[in-house]
Amino acid sequence: MRALSPQGHKHMANTQVILKEHIKGLGAEADVVGVKRGFARNYLLPQGKAYEATKGNLRHVENLKAVRAERESREIAEAEKTASKLRKLKLKMTLATGQGGKAFGSITTIDIAKAVAESVAKVELDRHMIQLERPIKNTGSFEVPVKLDHGVECFLKITVVSASEDEARAEEAEAAE
Repeated sequence: MRALSPQGHKHMANTQVILKEHIKGLGAEADVVGVKRGFARNYLLPQGKAYEATKGNLRHVENLKAVRAERESREIAEAEKTASKLRKLKLKMTLATGQGGKAFGSITTIDIAKAVAESVAKVELDRHMIQLERPIKNTGSFEVPVKLDHGVECFLKITVVSASEDEARAEEAEAAE
């Protein structure tokens, strides 16, 4: 007879599987993980995403570790390439301001990710990679930390100008012509 939890439910049985590929929130290739038996039986095994953790299958772990090392080194190289692009990038963003320079809005991680995607770097960043403690609500220069995959980090240089300053400069430029 199965043990009952304090709520009177039967405990779900767990089983061990060896992952064949990286599965977000679970693990990477060659990891031996414990999962609910139903998840293994109904999803991981039929989809070819895992092996049962038997003695015979544990021999495959070495091959999977090689595949994992190759994938991780590719991803690290890609993250380093992205970081070098971001380090060279100097973004100029405009903040909507009213009279007296008071900010109407703010610049958020979503705005920064969009600006990076539209910049010359053409890098798609997940907004969660941008480590902005709070939205930017004033003008000036900022160095915003960005955490890429596999612990690769860099700083993004952003200059924030007010919309009214931008308009004044445009008017001066037109007057000079």
